[in-house]
Amino acid sequence: MKNLIVALACVALLVTGCNRKNAPKDEGETTQSETTNKNNLVEMMTPAQQHIGLLTVPAELTQLKEYFRVTGTVQPIDSRVGEVGPLARGRIIEVYARVGDRAQAGQILATFDNVEAGELIAQEQSAHADLERLKAQLIPATRQTERSRRLADVGAGAEKDYESSKAEQASVEANIRSQQAMIDSIRLRLRRFGVSDEQGRGSFKTALKAPFAGVVTKAMASPGDVVDAGRPVFTVADLSHVWVQAEVYEKDLGRIRIGQDAFITVDTYPRENFVGRVAYVSDVLDPQTRTARVRCEVNNGDMRLKTDMFVNIELPTNFSKQAIAVTSSALQQVEGKNVVFVRRSPTQFEKREVERGVTVRDMTEIVSGLKAGEPIVTQGAFHLKSILAGGELGEE
Repeated sequence: MKNLIVALACVALLVTGCNRKNAPKDEGETTQSETTNKNNLVEMMTPAQQHIGLLTVPAELTQLKEYFRVTGTVQPIDSRVGEVGPLARGRIIEVYARVGDRAQAGQILATFDNVEAGELIAQEQSAHADLERLKAQLIPATRQTERSRRLADVGAGAEKDYESSKAEQASVEANIRSQQAMIDSIRLRLRRFGVSDEQGRGSFKTALKAPFAGVVTKAMASPGDVVDAGRPVFTVADLSHVWVQAEVYEKDLGRIRIGQDAFITVDTYPRENFVGRVAYVSDVLDPQTRTARVRCEVNNGDMRLKTDMFVNIELPTNFSKQAIAVTSSALQQVEGKNVVFVRRSPTQFEKREVERGVTVRDMTEIVSGLKAGEPIVTQGAFHLKSILAGGELGEE
C-alpha cells in the first residue's frame, strides 16, 4: 500500500511539470526573434503617407549599364563661326547689332563709309567717259572705211587708203572693248562691296551683313571707328548645333570612341538630358595635364545650351549586367548599414538590411537582402528612417 502511494505521487509531479512547460507565456513575455522583428517595423498612417507623398514600387530586375562621367563646357562649332569685316578701309557710320543679338542670314550688322569704293566709283565714271569718247570716234572711222571701200571699188581711190581706214576702225573698236572690260572689272569689285549696278553712285556706304543665321558673339566697332580691310568687326556663331567639350585623362581614353552616344546634363535643367554624339577625340595629349580633348556634337535647336556653360557628360561603357536595383532615394543608412523599407501592410513598413553593389547613374544594385517583386519605398524612405530613430520628420 505504501508503494502505491509513492507511485501516485510521482505521476502527479510529472503531470504538473508538463503543464507548466506547455502553459501560455505571461502577458508581455516575447521571444528574442519577435522583439527583433517588432523593432524593424515602422508604422505610418495613410494621411501621413499622403502628406509626404510616400511611394512604393516593386523591386525588379534591371539592366544596369555603367557610364563614364566627365565635366565639360559648351563651345561653338568652328565651322559654324563666321567673322564679318570690311573688304576695304573705311569709317563706321552706324552699328545695328550688339553682342547677344540673333541675326538672320544677310541681315545688315553695320554700315561704313568705304574709301576704296569711292575711288572705284570715280574710276568707273572716268572709264565711262572714255568709253563714250571712243564710241564717238568709232562713228567717223566707220564712215571713212565705208567711203574708202566704195572709192577703191570704182577705181577712184587707192586700195591702201581703204586698208588704212579699216585698221584705224579696228583700233578704235579694240579700245572700246578694252574700256568696257575695265568698267566690268570695276563693277565686279563694287559688287563685292555691296554696291549694285542699279544703285546710285552718290553714296559710298557699304553694308556689313551676317553670313548666316546665328548669334552675334563679338562686336568690336563703334560709330566713327576707322577700320582696315580684313579686320574682324563682328563674329556670328550658329549655335543650333554646339560642341560639348571635355578634357579626358589618358587612362580613360580607351573607354571612348567616335560615334558613341553621349548624355549631357546641366544644373540649369536638372531633370533633362541632352543627347549628343562623340565627334572628335584629339590625337595629341596635353603634356602638363596628361589629358586629351574630346568633343560631343549636340543639337541645340531651342538654344537652351549657352556657350561656356558647365555640363556633365555621361558616356556608356562596355559594362552591363542584370540585377535587382533601387533608386538612390530608396536606399538609406541606419547605424552605418544600408537599408530599404519594404511595405508589409497599408500602414506598416519593414526596415530591411541589404548589401549594395555597383551604382550606375541613379540606380544601385542590391546584392542580397531583397527579392524581386517586394514593394519598396522609393519616396518617403527618409521620413520612415526618422520615425524609426524616434526623431522628428526631416527633409529628404
